[in-house]
Amino acid sequence: MPDPAVPPTPPVPLSALLAREDLGLRQIAGPADRATAVHWAHTSEMADPYPYLLGGELLLTAGVHIPEAAGSGTYFDDYVSRIVEAGGAALGFGLAPVHDTVPRALVEACDSYELPLLEVPPRTTFSGVARAVWQLMAQARHAELRRVTEAQQSLASAASRPDPVRAVLRQLAQRVEGWAVLYGPEGTEVAAAGRRPGGAAAGRGPRGGAAGVPGRGQRDGAAGRRAQDPASESSAKAPQDEAAGRSPQDTPAGSPARTSPAPVAGRGPRNPVSGPPAQAPPRPVAGQPAQSPATGSPSHRPQDDSAHYNSPEPQDPAATSLAALAQVVRPAGPGTPTSAADTAAGTHLAAYALGAGQGFVLGVAAPRRDPGDHTIASVAAVLLSLLTGEHQSGSGAARSSALVRLLLGAEPEAVAPLLGGDRRFVVHGRPDGQPCDAVAASALGAALGSPLVDLARDVVRVLVPADREPSPQPGWTLGVSAPATAPDWPSADAQAARALARATATRTPLHRHGTHRPGLTELLSPEAAETHARTLLAPLAPPLTETLRTWLSLHGSWDRTAVALSVHRNTVRQRIARCAALLGTDLDDPDVRMELWFALRHVEA
Repeated sequence: MPDPAVPPTPPVPLSALLAREDLGLRQIAGPADRATAVHWAHTSEMADPYPYLLGGELLLTAGVHIPEAAGSGTYFDDYVSRIVEAGGAALGFGLAPVHDTVPRALVEACDSYELPLLEVPPRTTFSGVARAVWQLMAQARHAELRRVTEAQQSLASAASRPDPVRAVLRQLAQRVEGWAVLYGPEGTEVAAAGRRPGGAAAGRGPRGGAAGVPGRGQRDGAAGRRAQDPASESSAKAPQDEAAGRSPQDTPAGSPARTSPAPVAGRGPRNPVSGPPAQAPPRPVAGQPAQSPATGSPSHRPQDDSAHYNSPEPQDPAATSLAALAQVVRPAGPGTPTSAADTAAGTHLAAYALGAGQGFVLGVAAPRRDPGDHTIASVAAVLLSLLTGEHQSGSGAARSSALVRLLLGAEPEAVAPLLGGDRRFVVHGRPDGQPCDAVAASALGAALGSPLVDLARDVVRVLVPADREPSPQPGWTLGVSAPATAPDWPSADAQAARALARATATRTPLHRHGTHRPGLTELLSPEAAETHARTLLAPLAPPLTETLRTWLSLHGSWDRTAVALSVHRNTVRQRIARCAALLGTDLDDPDVRMELWFALRHVEA
């Protein structure tokens, strides 16, 4: 049978009701499980309440339906078994006016079927119990909404930090108390944060909230005992929902579909089973497709909570299932779902496709799932889509066309209009601390407003439209060329490289290849100036020319030149001495330096 429909409101732990002194409830039978969850309270005096239960109820009765000879037969066994089969969370028996004490046979039946039995004192009305349940549920809902709001704010803040992709993943992993992973277009793990699936969940306390409000560690205990096997559930439920033209999560919370749960393994003599009870499948979450089966046993090896970069393929069953789930939502056609959920080895899994066809997928694994977790993960998915996906509508096809034309022999200036204009800045960027990889490069391109990004060793190159003035970016050192058209992009690339070297040497976040005022150099024709420059610098090899250029631009500073060129300061001294010897001149003479700088200005490295 399908699982009972439950509302999105956070359930109330039975222990919270028992702790209410104004109610005076006392548990007299059944397991003392603090994780037993109550979804609502319902009063019924029917001998068979099964048709009127949805699951998760605290069923309240005064025993009006109990016949006089009930203690000598199987009446109580039948009554309790039907409550268990319907998924009832607990039974509350009211004393007076019908019964002065709880029937002994009912106590024994509840112990046998592991159904919590509460004694309701005469002074406590059933309406008072129901009101207490809804009060606790309102507190829990308020706490959950507050948690979601705080998570949204923290995720947005993380997206503005250096290395924003990993910052968002770390924040998401903390908020769901699990593992967040970003899969690349090839299905490989690009970045991850948090505890990998298989790490022991013990020691993780319940989430804080108002007094009596269920924490994350207190919830879903009863649901776990009532749950069926997720594999049979997914295969049976998905076709029915697809035939009706909706997903299993489309049922309104206020009017849940009538379902009847199957007998629960391990709850009584009529359901013998060896081993622990089945794990609960994740609750329905709006916007997610039906869950697919997954099997496996958890690994209990210790894990750390630090971010993982380019980690090897996970071997834990839950992590492997999450990687497989990511393939389900990877954009492949119009019918591909954008999100999917599953449960493997007791771990709740979810995957979200990012962007529009870029192939990045966000995966989330957590030991438990609260109603707000889907909203939190969806916010993270939107932010990661902005950080890793397309940023110009329709530009993907145009860039593909430009690439094909270049490969077929077209000139850069001929294909530049396909890129949205041929006048652009060339920006070179080097990360200050985080790894220089595809994720960081994509994030930098998104921040600068351009998807034209190239990752070359430890430097990221970006072509930025001329109408988007590059600005300093947290966690990056940038060098910016002068605006250039397509034929001059190679020269602009050299300008950006030198600007980055100067920014690195001077420890400034951004350096621009500045324009200069007309001066004495304008008195000569460009052809004459270039001819003179090449003749003057002819003895120098390219490495010496670049060292001389950098050294002069930094006013002869040995240390800054060494930093800019990533070499030792003694190497700089040796190269400059070699330049002086080859040129046969004194580089301490300011006139010589001025002439050499004039020449270097007219010769590209």
